[in-house]
Amino acid sequence: MPLLSADELSARLSRLSGWDRKGNEIHRTFSFADFKESMAFVNRVAELAEAADHHPDIDIRYSKVTLALTSHDAGGLTERDFDLAEKIGA
Repeated sequence: MPLLSADELSARLSRLSGWDRKGNEIHRTFSFADFKESMAFVNRVAELAEAADHHPDIDIRYSKVTLALTSHDAGGLTERDFDLAEKIGA
């Protein structure tokens, strides 16, 4: 899958609530009441990621979960990253 242009990145990012771009990744931190809720969310994300065959980097800090998406094989951001981010946010 081809990398997105700077204009395409800006357009796609503007449609995602809560996501920020850091270099070749998009990031978002989700907050929950406790660790159990965080883990339940991570498990839901895992199901989406497996279905898409596209896996985020996940940082779990008790009640906060940060996801980072990039297309490692393409060397940056592609449609796959934004498609998965949209599904996670839904």
